[in-house]
Amino acid sequence: MHRKSIKGAAFLAAAIAASLTPAAAIADSGEYFERVATYPVYQNHPDGAAATTAAEISTVSADGNTLIYSDALSRSIGFLDISDPAQPQGLGLLGLHQLGSAEDEPTSVAAYEQYVFVVVNTSASYSDPSGRVDVVRIADRTLVHSFDLPGQPDSIAISADGAYAGIAIENERDEDAGDGGLPQAPAGSIAIMNLDGAEPAGWTLREVPLSAGTRTAPVALPMLEGAGLDTPQDPEPEYVSINAANQLAVTLQENNGVVLIDLAEGKITSAFGTGAVDLEGIDTEKDGVLDPSGSLSQIPREPDAISWLGEGYLATANEGDWKGGSRGFSIFDAATGKVVWDAGNSFEQLALSHGLYPEHRSGKKGVEPEGLAIAEFDGVDYGFVASERGNFVAVYDLSDPSAPRFVQVLPTTNGPEGILPIPERNLLAISSETDEGEVRSTLALYSFGADEAQFPQLSSDDADPVPFGALSGLSANPADDSRLFAVSDNAYAPRIYTLRTEGGVVESSMPVTGASVELDLEGIAARAEGGFWAAHEGETGAENLLVRIDSAGAVQEEIALPGVDQLGKHGLEGVAVRASGAQEEVVFALQRELPGEDFVRVGRYLPDTGQFNWYGYQLEAAEDGAWNGLSEITALPDGTYAVIERDNQAGPKAKRKAVYQFALPAGSEREVPLVGKELAVDVLPVLRETNGWTQEKLEGLAVAGGQVHVVTDNDAVDEASGETVFANLGAAAELFDLAAPTPAPEEEPEDKPSAEPAPSENSEAESGKDAEESGQPHAPQPSAPIEPQAISDIDRQAKPDKDLAETGARSLWLIPVGAVIALLGAAAAIKSARTRTK
Repeated sequence: MHRKSIKGAAFLAAAIAASLTPAAAIADSGEYFERVATYPVYQNHPDGAAATTAAEISTVSADGNTLIYSDALSRSIGFLDISDPAQPQGLGLLGLHQLGSAEDEPTSVAAYEQYVFVVVNTSASYSDPSGRVDVVRIADRTLVHSFDLPGQPDSIAISADGAYAGIAIENERDEDAGDGGLPQAPAGSIAIMNLDGAEPAGWTLREVPLSAGTRTAPVALPMLEGAGLDTPQDPEPEYVSINAANQLAVTLQENNGVVLIDLAEGKITSAFGTGAVDLEGIDTEKDGVLDPSGSLSQIPREPDAISWLGEGYLATANEGDWKGGSRGFSIFDAATGKVVWDAGNSFEQLALSHGLYPEHRSGKKGVEPEGLAIAEFDGVDYGFVASERGNFVAVYDLSDPSAPRFVQVLPTTNGPEGILPIPERNLLAISSETDEGEVRSTLALYSFGADEAQFPQLSSDDADPVPFGALSGLSANPADDSRLFAVSDNAYAPRIYTLRTEGGVVESSMPVTGASVELDLEGIAARAEGGFWAAHEGETGAENLLVRIDSAGAVQEEIALPGVDQLGKHGLEGVAVRASGAQEEVVFALQRELPGEDFVRVGRYLPDTGQFNWYGYQLEAAEDGAWNGLSEITALPDGTYAVIERDNQAGPKAKRKAVYQFALPAGSEREVPLVGKELAVDVLPVLRETNGWTQEKLEGLAVAGGQVHVVTDNDAVDEASGETVFANLGAAAELFDLAAPTPAPEEEPEDKPSAEPAPSENSEAESGKDAEESGQPHAPQPSAPIEPQAISDIDRQAKPDKDLAETGARSLWLIPVGAVIALLGAAAAIKSARTRTK
């Protein structure tokens, strides 16, 4: 192993070891939740990754060790051993074909003593709804008893004393019938199971109608009509919750109301409309711009999930449906139906400030708060509100129902649906149902008691957010070592952001204006004299541009690249700049190989003369079904360069997210000289440190104040989990092999600068051939300019090493096996940049 590689490995190991948390010490005495595991539910399916799954609602066995979840897409119920929350183990599935029919669909689950209630939709059509509740013994998964329901069910809740189960009979409308709205018979109702007696066969079921009239011609109940509910003759129950006094509260989402029922009597006691809100400071247009300056007037709340807060208050997640959605949550006085507190725009501002806002949903319901749960941890009532589209759960201290206190944001995978507090074990389980593309449906476990928030690593002010996302490039700020610049790609209108490294704060942003094309900026480098060079990735090779931008964000110059016309997509991905004035050099990287070449091109451009040079960088071999590419380049202080080399995989499939170092070789007989590279750091342990879904797009890399920073592109929370990882990898002097830098030649204004950069001193290589064969980084040497021309075959350099260990640590096999295992285990806990306490 190279001397600096040994030193870097030792430094990394020491940093990891210093930040390790014992596996048994999952919780401490703090008020924060931290993620300890993310389990892809396809791993619990016999078809593995080929399966289509959707963990929706979960429950837990009486001993707290078996998590049970509904999976509507695979028509089954899943079982998960969470006795060790950090290492959940799949226990397999119970297919609904084993209980009834392969066409049956589970809508909810609830554990009760040694049983789990499986709520099943058996409807033949929207107009002929039906369902049942199957009582399954958890230990052997046998069906003990079934209860037919009076319609199509949705949610279920069990009373704290175990006397009752309440089930929402939704009888949902057909959105494709007519205008998709109400009324559509039959109306919904509430089913009550009386759980009296030890044997399920002795339990009984009764129905509480929420309308009068007949099944085909329902009539509104006076109490619901008097409460001002929308279309009260066709109530659609959505979500149920039961308090200690055995009062059931149910949301009627499409009707924009709540109904309260006494379970013992089986009678409606009250109903109230949930009203409408005026919203200011929100993003209301799907236009690719994160612009929270819009407003909406009199938007019906249309609540989805509901939960009791004590016995006197009710909290609702106001997702919205066919007419509304207030983008937040509310707390009501259960006795009067009056609003005690409403989130207003604050829930959506959390998404904006944490980089989790789904801009593509701005014209609809924004972040869509759908799930909600309340539970007591360490004597405090905590509320959990899930954003279905923003992929997060916000946590609040609800000690004062009239003034909830925001605690933290918990990142999830796509479509968080079920929230399951397990306070007896200081755990929280979140099931996310979306199973598309690179992000799969998951069950995530969070432990209570951490002293600081694990997320976010990058954020702006919650009260006055600087919205951000899709960060595709990173640059040092030459004037301030404590600041970085970042840029967003074309997921949004292009902007340049200023980041403060301490605490991971997005301080400001400015738009990039005046371009001749719609920019897709994939890299940024701040210039010493002010302004920036940026890399625009075109749809084809000829459309890739180096873009010079002034300090106010205005485009000053666009430079096309020579010799890349045959390149399709995967063009410019990073840019670096060195020196200034006539000596300025712009070095840039393409992401993938040109047709017919087995290397990726790295280019150098001299703005003073217009000269281009090309170099070749050989990628590591990718796993089957994946590809590797470059996604960033940055200049190092000694004249060498660092690049991010990564695969296009996320989650458990991600295998390569790494930083390599190389130098531009001196003159060579090759048309495109090849660089020698050396692994500096494997970033996968950093991306996996917080036990979430491993991010695909490690896109930004910068060295500032002697520290190495990286950032991920969250793909604008569109078919991606949206989580942004911002991490400090450590000192550049420890991670890279940095020789003493060669001073840049002083400018002499009276003479025209040379078309070639001045040669650098390098004692290790006296010629381009020696440098190339040495394979070691060194200060850059000039090479002959090349003109655009047809791509020719080249001699392939020595085959790249097969894996990261072989590439960057060629002598690791000499270390005792036990030490290797310890090092790899430690790597999983490397500390990334953490946010300030809010």
